[in-house]
Amino acid sequence: MPSEKSVYQPHPDIAKSAYVSSFAQYKDMHRKSLDNPEEFWGDIARQFHWENPIDSNNFFKFNFDITKGPIFTKWMDGATTNVSYNLLDRNIRKGYGDKIAFYWEGNHPDDYSRLTYKKLLEEVCRFANVLKSKGVQKGDRVAIYMPMILEAVITFLACARIGAIHSVVFAGFSSDSLAERIADCEARVLVTADGAWRGEKLLQLKSICDQAMLKCAQKGHNVETCVVVSHLCRVTSPLGTQYRSNKTPMTIGRDIFWDDVVPQASTSCYPEWMEAEDPLFMLYTSGSTGKPKGVLHTTGGYMIYAATTFKYVFDYKPNDVYWCTADIGWITGHTYVVYGPLANAATSVLYEGTPFYPKNDRFWVVADKYKVNQFYTAPTAIRTLMKFEDDLVKKHDLSTLKVLGSVGEPINPEAWMWYYTLVGHEKCSIVDTFWQTETGGHVLTPLPGATPMKPGAAAFPFFGVEPALLDEGGKEIKGEGEGYLVFPRPWPGLMRSLYNDHDRYEMTYFSKFPGFYFTGDGARRDADGYLWVTGRVDDMLNVSGHLMSTAEVESILTEHPAVAEAAVVAKPHPVKGECLYCFITTTENAVFDEKLVKQLNVIVREKIGPFAQPDMIQNAPALPKTRSGKIMRRILRKIAVNDRDVGDISTLADSSVVEQLFATRPEKA
Repeated sequence: MPSEKSVYQPHPDIAKSAYVSSFAQYKDMHRKSLDNPEEFWGDIARQFHWENPIDSNNFFKFNFDITKGPIFTKWMDGATTNVSYNLLDRNIRKGYGDKIAFYWEGNHPDDYSRLTYKKLLEEVCRFANVLKSKGVQKGDRVAIYMPMILEAVITFLACARIGAIHSVVFAGFSSDSLAERIADCEARVLVTADGAWRGEKLLQLKSICDQAMLKCAQKGHNVETCVVVSHLCRVTSPLGTQYRSNKTPMTIGRDIFWDDVVPQASTSCYPEWMEAEDPLFMLYTSGSTGKPKGVLHTTGGYMIYAATTFKYVFDYKPNDVYWCTADIGWITGHTYVVYGPLANAATSVLYEGTPFYPKNDRFWVVADKYKVNQFYTAPTAIRTLMKFEDDLVKKHDLSTLKVLGSVGEPINPEAWMWYYTLVGHEKCSIVDTFWQTETGGHVLTPLPGATPMKPGAAAFPFFGVEPALLDEGGKEIKGEGEGYLVFPRPWPGLMRSLYNDHDRYEMTYFSKFPGFYFTGDGARRDADGYLWVTGRVDDMLNVSGHLMSTAEVESILTEHPAVAEAAVVAKPHPVKGECLYCFITTTENAVFDEKLVKQLNVIVREKIGPFAQPDMIQNAPALPKTRSGKIMRRILRKIAVNDRDVGDISTLADSSVVEQLFATRPEKA
């Protein structure tokens, strides 16, 4: 297996045609982006349409030091534009109207379609007019709970067209999670579908939405309009018969079918000109307190950062076909399925299904079918696909691939090598991208033609990004070393606030190290200057790329009347990266048995979603606590992996608890 010293050079064929074709060129461009951000980003911004021009004297301002006043970031403040106009009208004016914007590939191989830029603009204008007819105005929130279908992209851009703020919820979240997010942002409209097939599993999305809207009403918030796409009646059922959705529950006066209102609407909708710092969308991410945070991204800076990272990190050329497998419910789906590709007039694949249906080679079938050039997926998917025989990859023509991307969590070297050798034939560059919902786009990444690659390393910062490593005391670590990953300055795509909670924004990201944005992750820098992200340093879990807090899961477990106390930690998992390992202390007369374990699993699935289900629930008569009552999760992480080197336990109120937990640890754990 490769070591930290293993270095793989970009293939000469990729390097010679790349936008950035050498490491020296990368360093020069990166230095310019830091020394003169106004000129670097100004040149890029002027490639887009601005209704009210950019003031070069008011291009970039920020404060990251909480001791010196409120935290803020402003790029191109006062200039006005519209993201939908730039992604659609601007590209059509440049002659791309008949170019394919999306190839849609359904869950079943028989289901596929395509959409040109001209047709996409028409559909966006139609739905934007529908939203306006329902009273949606600039600044209103629209919630989206949809499968990977073209109407989801249309909804994003229709909101952007009229200045509405979209809030997408991953269509795998439970009705509780959906309701919490709808109520928090006070969405007037919810857009969904009757359902979707994911592999052979039927997802009844509208039923989940009905439950969520009922829960919202109980909290005092009423969704005024629910728009429903009739998706199931037009796709092939995996069960061999056509599934006709004629029983979709609809509430008169609130619910309307997409097909009843959109086709009749006008294909012309004048864009709402937005200030660069006006909100574009919000996206909830888990918080360490358990309450989701509504991360707020703005118009101008996000648009140019999404466009620029997409262009350079994937080295996208005008005739390429690009495919990101991420769901639109996550930030990767926002930036690298919708906004980044369309800003570059790209042709993309939008895929609804799983890597394993109808067979375990579906990814490679689709990549071969559309002659994909850039492929972007998660380490979890790669590790799962590695378990199958190599012939599932080899029997498909993947010769068009040039760039392979990884996103969601650090990729382990074994998975990197499989990806590089078997899928990429040792010719593709691998871009192992590190970024977050909060960062808006890639912040650490190799560039395909410029960066010598180290398996598992996030490598170097993107343009405009200046990483630093700090020790616990806030002192910067120069050269080799490991510490907290922070940034002393913003780039255009960085979030601006948390929705309706700027105090929490400042406390979460800027209070630990005044003067720095704190990612919540640790990283180390090797002797060659490469950065390796080591993972979360707070009480957060990253399961298959889904970020959630220990507090969120613990509070749900303790809702069960038999549970007095719960503690949740992350345990390494060969496929998911991390999985949930839960410790449960029962109430006095309760019995810990298989029935209780099943009930707890069901509660977590229902309250958060199937991806959050614990892999192990251990009976814990007591938990390791300090004398002040703080649970020592550091020790619980050791117990989860059966590592008896637990370190100093002198601060525990009762050190015998540790041995007791090791003794009662399940054999199958």
